[in-house]
Amino acid sequence: MTTHQVTNQVPPLDGYDAADQPVILEALRREGAEHALEELHEVGVLAGSREMQELGDLAEAHPPVLHTHDRYGHRIDEVAYDPSYHRLMAHAVGFGLHGAPWADTRPMPHLVRAAKMSVWGQVDAGHGCPISMTYAVVPALRAAPELAAQYEPLLCSSEYDPGLRPPLAKRGLIAGMSMTEKQGGSDVRANTTTARPAPDGTYRITGHKWFTSAPMSDVFLVLAQAPGGLSCFFVPRVLPDGTRNTFALQRLKDKLGNRSNASSEVEYDDTVGWLVGEEGRGVPTIIEMVNLTRLDCTVGSAAAMRTGVAAAVHHAVHRRAFGAHLVDQPLMRNVLADLAVEAEAAATVALWLAALTDEAVSGDEQAGLLRRISLAVSKYHVCKRGPIHAAEALECLGGNGYVEDSRMPRLYREAPLMSIWEGSGNVAALDTLRALAKQPQTLEVFFTEVKRAAGADRRLDAAITRLEGQFGDFDTMQHRARSVVGQMALVLQGSLLVRHGHPAVADAFAASRLDGDRGDVFGTLPTGLDLAPIIDRATPKLESRP
Repeated sequence: MTTHQVTNQVPPLDGYDAADQPVILEALRREGAEHALEELHEVGVLAGSREMQELGDLAEAHPPVLHTHDRYGHRIDEVAYDPSYHRLMAHAVGFGLHGAPWADTRPMPHLVRAAKMSVWGQVDAGHGCPISMTYAVVPALRAAPELAAQYEPLLCSSEYDPGLRPPLAKRGLIAGMSMTEKQGGSDVRANTTTARPAPDGTYRITGHKWFTSAPMSDVFLVLAQAPGGLSCFFVPRVLPDGTRNTFALQRLKDKLGNRSNASSEVEYDDTVGWLVGEEGRGVPTIIEMVNLTRLDCTVGSAAAMRTGVAAAVHHAVHRRAFGAHLVDQPLMRNVLADLAVEAEAAATVALWLAALTDEAVSGDEQAGLLRRISLAVSKYHVCKRGPIHAAEALECLGGNGYVEDSRMPRLYREAPLMSIWEGSGNVAALDTLRALAKQPQTLEVFFTEVKRAAGADRRLDAAITRLEGQFGDFDTMQHRARSVVGQMALVLQGSLLVRHGHPAVADAFAASRLDGDRGDVFGTLPTGLDLAPIIDRATPKLESRP
């Protein structure tokens, strides 16, 4: 029809290498992980393909369906996923985004995995949940060496093998966590689920769990109150003899986002479990698991920011308004550059934390202390910045961004999850204070790290000095926790950018985040900054289409 001519619309952002992102490539080279560049680009090409984007759309549009009984009335407690979900899971496992780093003998496996996870995350966030949990349970399971010897190789296997069968008869396993209860939330010590010893050396678990994600996983780590106190247990969906363990799915949660992933309520009734670690040591047993899932929250939020800013810049490059392309309009350039600075700062600290994990896993005690405090700080701040970043990136597309076809609403709905998962903002901020109280040397290690950039930028130096002054009054520290932890996060990001980042990005970060009070609105960068390289680094490189 002559009345219907499509002009000034933006071409699809697909068919490109999503791994062609300077902040990620520079991190791998800096940390001696160049060997992984080829496989990272393999992930990137697939993640940037239209086929994978459509699979992500399908998985999100067709949420899992709970089937509690079969047609004859037998209890089955199964969740049916769209085929797209299983295809995405197969790719993620094949890329080694799950437990593979624990069996990888090459340098920096945890950094490599974080880089690939970051690139792959733009396809669909939901299936990343069981992938992340499988990654995180491995070190906790090692508290039970006999169980680890049997199951760890399958948790690290590159084969995705869905379906409920005896775990040791499968080619690969997916693991989940079953911790949260309705009366406690993050306060797992308030859990009422019980575990009583059985004559055969196992335990019988009875109780109700309020949030158990990916309930079709093969095995779970479960917290329950044993005679000796809160303890950790290994619970398979199917027992070694092939019978179903009692794992009654009450309902699936109707969530804001993350809809491709099932989150459920589970009832345990004389459910068989094996003790992991010692009785009464449930929290210490799972602490490394929590650290790793918090790492993934930070990585995930950073990935979502880069996805959002890439979409915003791509739109601005192709869309014209008021006589010029949006990307050439001064105020839009301010917004885009500000979004890009936030995304680069988040990615820089997230990948640095992954590299620090490699050092900590290898036995470096100083790295372990530094990761402990920096992970709590970054999980709080980066994940808190995710929702406001997603909202501003969506707004860059105007009304087009408010339409589901743009995928921006999905990004917006997903953004709050990372701040809630593994401890909301308050929990993460207070966990920082807990780390300082239990291990006071962590504060010294933290300041030693950020001062490695001393003298390189006066604004950073001044911010560090102001931050040091915050620790003179511990009586009001809980009340001020969010403010103090936020300042710690900014100083850490600033130090890393000054040392390792692009000079234009580091300058813009220091000018806007460390020097003065900018508020929470994007697009308020001061004048005199070099925005061109910042925007260029965030622009999807469509010329690198494979």
